[in-house]
Amino acid sequence: MTQGQKTTLIIVGIILLAVLIPLLYLKGTYNSLVRMDEGIKGAWAQVENQLQRRYDLIPNYVETVKGYARHEKEVFLKVTKARSMVAGAGNISEKIAANNQLSSALARLLVVVERYPDLKANTNFIRLQDELAGTENRIAVERRRFNEAVKVYNMNIRSFPTNLIAGMFGFEKATFFEVPKEKQEVPKIKF
Repeated sequence: MTQGQKTTLIIVGIILLAVLIPLLYLKGTYNSLVRMDEGIKGAWAQVENQLQRRYDLIPNYVETVKGYARHEKEVFLKVTKARSMVAGAGNISEKIAANNQLSSALARLLVVVERYPDLKANTNFIRLQDELAGTENRIAVERRRFNEAVKVYNMNIRSFPTNLIAGMFGFEKATFFEVPKEKQEVPKIKF
């Protein structure tokens, strides 16, 4: 092999490396973003499973409370309206808003429950109350997992140089499942 052929071979090798290394980085970064995006979707699916469980329990819970508290119509209407908003929500942001409204309506329903000591002693009610409390705990766990996946993903798509690749391929910031403002306030207890 002559000196000219060696030089040409070295130049071709350098050009190949100069092209191959960025392409491999691009492929790895893109695939990493896809995995994180799918992780968010999987975490959201788990949140939705728990939200659906709560959604399914609510009619039984409301009917049990209605039997004891017939004149608390406004609270029942708000729970029913919030529940139907959950059913009609389309995207993740709408579902988060609708479920936050449902959580708020359920909190008002729990205030009604406190006024009826006989209801709190009813076996069916106690079972439903436990189911709903367990579901709320599961929702909190899945919401935390979802928000953690969103945080990791959002940090990655905002970090340089990944942000360039994310922008090139249309990866957008994900929405957190946040606690509504009214639930962040310390409850006021009056005797």
